[in-house]
Amino acid sequence: MDTILITTLVITLIGILVGAGLVSTGKLFHVEVDERETAVREALPGNNCGACGFAGCDALAAAIAKGEAPVNSCPVGGAPVTKAIGAIMGTDAEAPEKKVAFVLCKGSCDVTKNQGNYVGVQDCRTAVLGGIRTADCDHGCLGLGSCVRACPENAMRIVDGVAVVDRARCIGCGLCVKACPKGIIELVPEKQRVIVQCRNTDKGQTVRKICKAGCIGCMICVKQCEFDAIHVVNDLAKIDYSKCTQCGKCVEKCPAKVITPPAVKLSDPE
Repeated sequence: MDTILITTLVITLIGILVGAGLVSTGKLFHVEVDERETAVREALPGNNCGACGFAGCDALAAAIAKGEAPVNSCPVGGAPVTKAIGAIMGTDAEAPEKKVAFVLCKGSCDVTKNQGNYVGVQDCRTAVLGGIRTADCDHGCLGLGSCVRACPENAMRIVDGVAVVDRARCIGCGLCVKACPKGIIELVPEKQRVIVQCRNTDKGQTVRKICKAGCIGCMICVKQCEFDAIHVVNDLAKIDYSKCTQCGKCVEKCPAKVITPPAVKLSDPE
């Protein structure tokens, strides 16, 4: 009987000591959480896309609460999120201009010369590392869908061999931009409709041989623009969106019809 009593007392004493140790350790390593950080985190959309430059919404919330990031750092949330976070932090800020992804390639199967049917791994980066091309144009979309799989909003599809973006669904997270090894996807202002849909920097004669919808650097668009918003650089037309008024004159006169961004509405996958 004495043995049981002593054992019980020893176990009880050990439990008390362990409990006291845990309490002391908790107090020693306790980290105060800024209430504003919690509130900012709740205001963020929760996409954890990394478009803000931080690892996720938790990291961004902590940075904003510490004053290490501006209240308008979230490009996905737009004006409502910026306003909510500004109220939490006691400051005003304009929401960043909303951007959407755009694929700078019109090289669908009907306008390009295909080299053959690719039956390898359906991953663009793997294909690039392996030196594989799905068409004669080395600058165009491979159409293997890495960007589609990277999109968290189901805003991309491969249509006739080329990736396309549904602007209505795109949140501008930029994950497709990072996923594209060809660098043919960029974030453009949502309001921008006049965009050169090509990245081929080859000479015009070479472009004509491989793609009917490629920029040939003819300078016609430059001559049409009254606002100095478009120039040909390295045989490729480029638009300065800050100067472009979207008058459409370059679109009308482009012989390759490459300045013709479509307003794509994608259907849900079956």
